[in-house]
Formats: sequence, structure tokens, C-alpha cells
Amino acid sequence: MAKQNIFDNEIFFENYQKLREREVNANNLFEIPERLKLMPDLKGLRILDLGCGAGDECSEYIRMGAKEVVGVDISEKMLEVARERNSDPDITYLCMPMEDIGNIEGGFDLVVSSLALHYIEDFKGVVKNVNRLLNEGGMFIFSQEHPVVTCHEDSYGSRWTKDENGKKIHCNLANYGKEGERNTVWFVDNVKIYHRMFSTVINDLVDGGFAIERLVEPEPSEELLEKYPEYYDLFHKPDFLLVKARKV
Repeated sequence: MAKQNIFDNEIFFENYQKLREREVNANNLFEIPERLKLMPDLKGLRILDLGCGAGDECSEYIRMGAKEVVGVDISEKMLEVARERNSDPDITYLCMPMEDIGNIEGGFDLVVSSLALHYIEDFKGVVKNVNRLLNEGGMFIFSQEHPVVTCHEDSYGSRWTKDENGKKIHCNLANYGKEGERNTVWFVDNVKIYHRMFSTVINDLVDGGFAIERLVEPEPSEELLEKYPEYYDLFHKPDFLLVKARKV
């Protein structure tokens, strides 16, 4: 089955780059700081970054003391940016789907993935490969779109119920227990993501040889809400799920 490579779509790629260049976005405010909190001391570690994109995290891990980082991404466009903007003798970039990482050499101390795993269908297979590539006691730390986000399909209607003034009262949840492919609109039509229930994510990790050490569903602080009140939405519906797991 052909693997989705939406980031090589020119329209999607350009709009995604513009989004990430904005200082105020959910990645910068929530996903990145919460993921970094989960990290162990990176000094001397060999790290695999799945869905590395433009390589910003790869460079950050080197700055944090990692010995070597291997970045994997299916998008040649993203890797062109990575090699131009985040080149380093201790970083290697590989163009391949995450589903094919079983073909690379193991011996990693840490495998990290930032907001990429919801784009793959075979999560269970990736988990098993990650476990094989890790050294004993190695860590798997990843973020993904939260299952209450991935369950939604645009054909179901609005994601929100609002009052007469347009204020969001609560999010609308539908087909949470119906797992599988979702077609969404994000910059372009027919962006495929894959919905898995929270329990499936955790059970696939446990079945794949991991012990769960930490789960995070980021919420805004009072200080952040004073600056960006629109993020009150996250009390209704978390955008992200972050997981820290250890190979056992």
C-alpha cells in the first residue's frame, strides 16, 4: 500500500511552513515544551527522530548533548530544508516512511516522534520496530494528535457547539470507537490521518514491549490564557497526547 506523503504537496508544504514560522502556534506553546520536559539527559545518546521534518528537533537534540541523531522522514521537500537549515556532521537524514524503519540499523538509546504517528496506518508495526531498534531500557517519547481530535471527520459537521454569540460551549464527539482512516481538510482536501482510541495506543505499546512512564494532555496555564484566551478551547478538548514509554 502506498504511504501518504502529503508534505510533498506544494500547497500543503508552503502553508505548513508559514504556520510553523509563526511564533504563536500550538506546537511552540504546548507540544514542544511538554515533549522536552519528558526528555532524559541527552548527553551521549544516540537518537532516532521519526517524522523529523525540517530537522529543527534534530539540531536541538545535538545542542542538548546527543552524540548522534538519525532523522527519518518520507518528504524529500522537508529533508531538503533540513539539510539546508539543520545540517550537522552528527545528524543523518534518511528519506523513508516510518513504516520502513525496520530496514535501518538499531542501537538507539531514544526514539522520538513529534506529531507524526497519526499519519501512519500501521502503528502497531512501527511500535514493534521501535522496540527492536532500541537498546535495553531505551525510551520511546512521542506526541500525536489526541484521539478526541482524530476521531472527527469533516463530513460529520462542526467540531463545536456554540451559543448565540458564537462562544464555544463544548466539542462534538462522534465515532470515537470507530477506528481507522479519516479524510480531513488541512490546507488541502483529503489529508489522511488514522484514528485510534486512547486504549489502543496504550495497549499497542504494552503489547509491543513497552512500559508506560508518563502521559501528558497539555492544558493552558492561567498566564498563557491571559495572553491567548482562545486556547481556553483546550479545557474542552486537548489537541495533543504525549507519551513516554520505556523498553522492557
